[in-house]
Amino acid sequence: MLSFLKTPLDVQKALAQRFKKRRLTIGYTQKALSDRSGVSLGSLKRFESSGQISLESLLKLAVILECLDDFEDIAKEDSKPNSLDELIKQRKTPKRGRKS
Repeated sequence: MLSFLKTPLDVQKALAQRFKKRRLTIGYTQKALSDRSGVSLGSLKRFESSGQISLESLLKLAVILECLDDFEDIAKEDSKPNSLDELIKQRKTPKRGRKS
């Protein structure tokens, strides 16, 4: 799916699925992750089923699941385009100059 066609809910659900997959890969039960992270079991269950969670709780889970660094690039200042026209301009390959 194109990123500009995703809704916040789409992103929340995808993030919840990735966190759940990571939890299962590591071998934690929901209870174990809850205990280790300090996030209530109810909040963890709600997150995995609906994507709803506070930012603080999400970051606590990320610490235990060893993916906190992934959040470093969110909203980072860089040269992202502000419009589709800018994106197209950035993607065009510059033409080579003629040699004299």
